[in-house]
Amino acid sequence: MRKTLALTLAALLLVSVSGRALAATDILETGSTLLYPLMNLWVAAYQQAHGDVQITTQGTGSGTGISQAISGVAQIGASDAYMADAQMKNSPMLNIPLAISAQQINYNVPGLNDVHLNLSGPVLAGIYSGQIQYWDDAKIKDINRRYGSKLPHLQIVPIHRSDGSGDTFIFSQYLTKSTPSWAGGPGYGTTISWPSVSTAVGATGNPGMVQTCQNTKGGIAYIGVSFLNQTDKAGLGYAALENRSGKFVLPTATTIGAAARSLDAQTPSDERISLIFAPGAESYPIINYEYAIVNPKQSDGAKASALKAFLNWSLERSGGQSARFLDAVHFLPLPSSIVAKSKAQIEKIQ
Repeated sequence: MRKTLALTLAALLLVSVSGRALAATDILETGSTLLYPLMNLWVAAYQQAHGDVQITTQGTGSGTGISQAISGVAQIGASDAYMADAQMKNSPMLNIPLAISAQQINYNVPGLNDVHLNLSGPVLAGIYSGQIQYWDDAKIKDINRRYGSKLPHLQIVPIHRSDGSGDTFIFSQYLTKSTPSWAGGPGYGTTISWPSVSTAVGATGNPGMVQTCQNTKGGIAYIGVSFLNQTDKAGLGYAALENRSGKFVLPTATTIGAAARSLDAQTPSDERISLIFAPGAESYPIINYEYAIVNPKQSDGAKASALKAFLNWSLERSGGQSARFLDAVHFLPLPSSIVAKSKAQIEKIQ
């Protein structure tokens, strides 16, 4: 009888232990709509092999991602922007690059959506400040001589993000670094005080930017490259942008990679760095690291372990850095030197 009782107790203990092992650890990821398509691909694949983790993803904008990671609502705040020095003074947050992305400048100009117009930082600053109001403006014609006669006298509708956005951060950084007048104000940030332009329109998230530009004749918008398939389907054109060397380049794997390589060595250990307006004749001017904003002190050990495992998997060539994920959203993998720095930061999570 004692033996039977002992076996029964052991079986009950095993069931209890198994029950705890099978209980899923919940992780919430929220933030960047640019990173959102990739995060969904990652999570679907990861959870097939890791049933003990339940990861929920939300595309809420980088500003929300950062704030919810800081408050502890989310374990991963996805962001196209690193946290500013002022934010870091009162926060222990980690800024962990997961991949390299870029941003397109899309437009809806009938008859020209199948070509790549040249655009520059100063011209875009002029458009978003209301100084350049029509597509046949002399400043646009000057850098598009081959299409000059085709540029219509069509009013430009500048479309910007109405939510806190890493896309706004990197777009306004390009304007700031390329255009002294913009640097003096409104400058850059996840939210900025946009100049008062009567035709300007706000949109929420990258999906909202695509839809608004598609529905707006004369519209221009800044949209993350992970939405390239959607902008193509919407029939939108996208521009060749003037880089720091004065060359007009399209966002391709070659030009995005060239920009990233030019700044690899300058990436600090905390990995907070702007990749905007990078040097080099081939460099595309609006690229960035996609960040996981993470509190190194998690609420419990199980959550910390699950979070570290997922983030480390996202950095593996056989995992999240695989071409089958990154190519689908037109991202590039991190160089090995940046992977090492990201993994060093992940080790700080507890």
